Amino acid sequence: MRDLRIVFMGTPDFAVATLKSIIEHNYNVVGVITAPDRPAGRGRKLKASAVKEFALSKNLKVLQPTNLKAESFTKELKALKPNLNVVVAFRMLPKIVWNMPEYGTFNLHASLLPDYRGAAPINWAIINGEQKTGVTTFFIDEKIDTGHIIFQEEVAIKDTDNAGMLHDKLMIEGAQLVIRTLKSIENENITVKPQPKENTFKTAYKLNRDNTKINWENDIHTINNLIRGLSPYPSAWCELYNKGTSQSIKIYDAIPIIETHNFDIGKIIVEDSIIKVAVKNGYLVINKLQLPGKKVMDSKALLNGYIFYRDAKMI
Repeated sequence: MRDLRIVFMGTPDFAVATLKSIIEHNYNVVGVITAPDRPAGRGRKLKASAVKEFALSKNLKVLQPTNLKAESFTKELKALKPNLNVVVAFRMLPKIVWNMPEYGTFNLHASLLPDYRGAAPINWAIINGEQKTGVTTFFIDEKIDTGHIIFQEEVAIKDTDNAGMLHDKLMIEGAQLVIRTLKSIENENITVKPQPKENTFKTAYKLNRDNTKINWENDIHTINNLIRGLSPYPSAWCELYNKGTSQSIKIYDAIPIIETHNFDIGKIIVEDSIIKVAVKNGYLVINKLQLPGKKVMDSKALLNGYIFYRDAKMI
């Protein structure tokens, strides 16, 4: 049985669950690499990453390099004498880092590779209307998310799941898969399979203002999937036109209703404290939204102080 000396690399909450599980299974974590502290909030005070906060609470050594190729950092990393790197939700590693440990560097990715390589796999699985996704562990190589697969585990996507809910499911499943991977490496019974080389797989593109905007001309389920896939972060958005002016709003939750109607696309109908938006094959009932400079609120709370005029529509 191998004696593992693990360096863990990660930054957000998603990675904390895995690091916590590694510690709870009594693995030897000799160091934690995470992002530098960043300004946050109105005061722009420096804030530590979720991984750093957890690592310090467990008295683990933390490194926060700005340059992963810097000689000063690689020297510190070598001094930890790791024989395995475990990566969860971190940035792309240079070869000098991922090739350093004797047993390699493996990554946890929140999709069933080779589908949804890239920055936002959880969001795009829902946006594209998938009924399942999953988690994958794989050994890192020169390209992004292309290395040999170790293990995979499927996770069902419910019609009611949004990106936040799916994130939490995959976070838990991913932590378990990392432990399974560690046990296999520890026991020297690991087998891997290469990913297919053809480029016909779905991609998890980086989210931006263009691909998060709602197109109200789309199919009702396409629109609803976009809203679900971007909730709670970064959120789907559109322009609300009301009383001759327009403003950008965010929509976090909606319910599709299939129904024939004669309203123009985007028309807003308010009935019994319910906000409906007319689309091609029905209505989207808007449950949660956010006006500029306001908090996220449900439709009933919004209607207590906001009036939709006759010309109101989503564009």
